[in-house]
Amino acid sequence: MRRELLAVSTTALALGLACFPTLAHDGNVTAWRLFVSDHSAPVVNVIDALDGDKLATFTVMGPAALSRSESGETVFAVQGATGVVSAIATGIAFRDHGDHADIEIDDPKLLKVELSGSKPGHFVERQGKVAQWFDGEDKARFLAEKDILDGKSDVRTINVVSPHHGVAVPFENHAVVSVPNPEDASKRPVGARIVGFDGKRLGDDVACPGLHGSAGSGSLYALACDTGLLLLSQKGNAPEIRHLPYGASLPKGSSSTLIGGKGLQYFIGNYGADRILIVDPSEKDGFRLVQLPTRRVHFAVDPIRAKFAYVVTEDGQLHQVDVLKGELVKSLKLTEPYSMDGHWSEPRPRIAVVDDKIVVTDPLNGKLHVVDATDFSKSGEIKVDGKPSTSSPSEAQAKCMATRRSLSLTSERILVRKLEHRPEKWNAVFGKSRCNIKELEHRTAYDIRSDAPGAASCSLERRASRPQPPACQPTSEMDEPYVER
Repeated sequence: MRRELLAVSTTALALGLACFPTLAHDGNVTAWRLFVSDHSAPVVNVIDALDGDKLATFTVMGPAALSRSESGETVFAVQGATGVVSAIATGIAFRDHGDHADIEIDDPKLLKVELSGSKPGHFVERQGKVAQWFDGEDKARFLAEKDILDGKSDVRTINVVSPHHGVAVPFENHAVVSVPNPEDASKRPVGARIVGFDGKRLGDDVACPGLHGSAGSGSLYALACDTGLLLLSQKGNAPEIRHLPYGASLPKGSSSTLIGGKGLQYFIGNYGADRILIVDPSEKDGFRLVQLPTRRVHFAVDPIRAKFAYVVTEDGQLHQVDVLKGELVKSLKLTEPYSMDGHWSEPRPRIAVVDDKIVVTDPLNGKLHVVDATDFSKSGEIKVDGKPSTSSPSEAQAKCMATRRSLSLTSERILVRKLEHRPEKWNAVFGKSRCNIKELEHRTAYDIRSDAPGAASCSLERRASRPQPPACQPTSEMDEPYVER
């Protein structure tokens, strides 16, 4: 089914979930699809988030960690125990035509393209380019999402010296790959290097001892090290790497798990078992610690209300974090306690944000808790067979595609409202002076331009009072098996 849109906003998550709102000009059509993997069974369930009905069940080779593409057209199921990576077409696709976009809504389906290898690990996708890491191999593999959807297995590889638990970040003609520990490749990587798809290295390796944890925010992609963060960006035709050391005021420690902000450019990492670290990459010492009441189980950013993030702690509470203030502002008891003692892969809650809802899995009770993001109260539950798993490296992501129109979001649905084109307004938002944006007349809406250069690199403090569009950068979380508990 194809419909022409005046504006399109799609939010997708892989919390073991991927959720897609769709809307058309011939009626306010809203659809959410949740892709839920099971912790112990080789299945991926597709659920209609509006009424809880199951749309499809796909049988894969083993329990899967889910990740979705930036476009929202594909969900990837990484099955580490069986050495397989499967791809699922979500059934929702957008075709941008400048002044409008076409939406195609079909049934979700398991795609023919499948990757097999030794110990598939971290998955990263950015700008339609996929990088799949295999811990047991000396090569990282790269594909285009379009080829996967078309059933083509056109795989490129880059040598990573020796098998190790690392990561690859794809760029246009290059990739940034982790450098294994030369003394013992079973230990964490010691650095990052830029390698072209022609096999040639670009520049010197950049030190990153204890490399583990990665995420994207706006135009930046970050890798976590014992000494700080490596910030990856595009410069001309090649990626560029710079080191952001931890602030001198921080206690001894480091991050090994990262998530990236949407709308605001920031990162959040673990920093000890019961603290999180908020990082403003535009500042030399932009680090703030937030103390948690108990040990962290999982965290996720809010792609709609850009200044908020959420943390589940082992006492079963969901906490709202104000990233601008650097503090917990609200807490809500949702589940029974989930201890962080035991193996890292044991079933525990995970979080995803679905428009004006926060979804938290409760794997031991086979349900999803739904929380209203506007007043932070529990609004419902969705029953799921088995143990809904959310051990996805990419848990809460947003994809935005729109023309020069505005979207007004309500708790019931997404309304499309035409907005006349005003260059002076758009220049303020997306031009060189975008850090000096003035509050727009349509304060309740988001202005999104499909050819926008990405999230502005303004500091958090300067952007605190401004309406923020959803970011269009993928997030990936490296959460196994070296996560500091």
